[in-house]
This record gives sequence, C-alpha cells and structure tokens, in this order.
Amino acid sequence: MGSIEPYYLKGPTTATGNPRKEDLRYRVRYRKPDHSQGAKRGFVRKKDAENFLNTVEHSKSQGAYIDPADARATVATLGGIWLKSQTHLKPSSFRPVEIAWRLHVQPKWGPYAVGDVRHSEVQTWVSTLSKDKGATTVLRAYGALAAILDVAVKDRRMPVNPARGVDLPRKSGKARVYLSHDQAQLLADNSGKHSSLVLFLAYTGLRWGEATGLRVRSLDALRRRVNVTENAVSVGGTIVVGTPKSHSSRSVPYPAFLSEPLARLCEGKSRDALLFGGGLDHVRLPDSRRGWFVAAVKKSQAADKHFERVTIHDLRHTAASLAISAGANVKAVQRMLGHASAAMTLDTYADLFDDDLDAVAMALDHAKTASNVSR
Repeated sequence: MGSIEPYYLKGPTTATGNPRKEDLRYRVRYRKPDHSQGAKRGFVRKKDAENFLNTVEHSKSQGAYIDPADARATVATLGGIWLKSQTHLKPSSFRPVEIAWRLHVQPKWGPYAVGDVRHSEVQTWVSTLSKDKGATTVLRAYGALAAILDVAVKDRRMPVNPARGVDLPRKSGKARVYLSHDQAQLLADNSGKHSSLVLFLAYTGLRWGEATGLRVRSLDALRRRVNVTENAVSVGGTIVVGTPKSHSSRSVPYPAFLSEPLARLCEGKSRDALLFGGGLDHVRLPDSRRGWFVAAVKKSQAADKHFERVTIHDLRHTAASLAISAGANVKAVQRMLGHASAAMTLDTYADLFDDDLDAVAMALDHAKTASNVSR
C-alpha cells in the first residue's frame, strides 16, 4: 500500500510563525508495478489524496496501471517509431502514409503528449480537415494518428485510444467506365506505338505496373499465358520493382489476336528484356493531363460520341467486363485480376452481374415450362 503525508507550501506564516492552514497540501507516495517509487503531490484535501491512492492501487490490481511518465511521450516520438515499423508496406503504399504523417499528423499532433490527446479534439481535427481535403486524404491522415495511438495503448502509455470512434467522411464510389470491344480497339488505334499495350491491358486486366514489369521470359506463347511475377511502380519519380500487389505470382491468359503483336514486341530482345518499350527501361505512366493516353482518349471521343472519359485503370475494369460478358465465371475473373478472393471480385464488379439475375429468372421459367409439358 502507499502512504499519504501532509506538507506545507513555502509562503508567509502566521503571526506566531506557524504555517498557514490554507498552505496545507498532501503528497501521495506509492509503489509502481515495477517496484519503483511513484509520487503525486498538490492535493488540497486529504480525501482527494485518498481517492487517488485507491485508484492507483485498484489499477495495479487489475493490471491496468498507466505510469504518468510514460503518458508524457509525444506523438512525434511514437510516430517516428511507428513509421519505421511499417516495413511490411510496399514502397508505393508506404509513400502516401509517410506523406500523410508529414503533412497532416505531425504538424498538428507532434508536440502533444499521448496522454493529452482528447477524443473531442481529434473529432474537431477530422472535421476541419474534411472541409479542405478529400475523403481519401482525411482517412489516411486519421488512420496514421489512430495507429500511433494504438501503439501507445499497447505500450501501456494510455488506457484507451481517444481517436477511435470519431465520425469519419465517407469515400464516394467513382463510377466505373467499361469499354466495348469496338471502343477498346478505337482507343488502341489512337494510341500510336502504345496500341499493343492498350489492347493488352484491356484484355488481360493487368495493373499498369504488372504489365510494364513483364519480361520476354514472362511470355508463354504456346499456352498464350503471361506469368506475372513483378510489379514496377513509380515512387517519387523512381521506378521501384517488387512483387505484385497480392505478393503472389499468377498466370494470366490472353486472347489469340494478341499473339502476333506480342511476338513483334519480342523481336530482337533477350529473355530478360522488358516486353513493353525498348527493353531496358520501364514504360512510365503517362501524364494524366498532357500524356499520350489523354490524347488518345480525346481522339476517340471525337470519333465516337458515346466514348466516355477513361483512365488507364479503367482498362482493368474493361477486361473484367469483357471477360464476364464472354461467360467467364467469378473464380476465373478473380484469378485473372489477382484478387484475394472471389468475394472481392463480386463486391467490386457486382454491377456487371445484374443481367445474370434476368438470365436466372428466364432459366427458371424455361425449366418450369418444360416440367409442365413433360407432365
């Protein structure tokens, strides 16, 4: 058990030379779980000191004691440690997290002791940030702060995470654009030397980094398959080569009409050369405002009034759409796109299966009619 002892503040005394009663304070001394000495002073009433001591002893018995010294660690200190621990993230995933920490979390919360962070302040910060920033930026910044405070809870620096449970903005789903066969060909025709790459993306569903990371040896011309084992992404202007997004390689089929264009891309290249481009340097993602892809889209829109504005990632959606309309089942599309599960494929492309409901109804009607006729 701890102890409570009185003491007097230094100050003027009474006429008799004794300390004034209003200067009386109480100090609590207690032993921490690690058997070191702890103390807290400044209690005006003895009852308050007793309540504090009882709280300390109860938290020790419940294994929930928080050392006030540990709670004084700053968010900046723990944030730096947390950021260094994110080694499981790919460079392309780590960079936006680091930017969110540097631009939004550290300037606001860095000087705070973790024990001083309040739920209401986090909510105000999120709401203020949401006025000027998009939902993705806000969620990423909030996620970084919440993760850092989760570490503080696990380190027994605070009992609960005050960032959890705040109201967050919702990301509005972007409408997907699916090209038809004719539109995909039109876009490829307007892409110049990149026409084969555009068709390849539209009919295999590979991500840009997966496609531009392919090497000649990745191509299995006899089976019409490409083995996806590398992913080349631009991180801060530097191409970083790693494993695919799912961390696992996969074999993806391509239609026969792509055999000849792909064979031409292999001509004069070694097995280790890159399939697309000159063979040595990775083809970089075109500028989203003035690049060759934007120019090809504008030409296509001029030629086809129904041609919508598309991004390179929409070619991946197009591949899923064309595969499903051709009769591919969900598991096949999942493997082609490299999704973690068929459920993820269904969640992502649920809109593409709406027509299947009509087909089910028609099939049931035909089966019922056939049953009636046979009877």
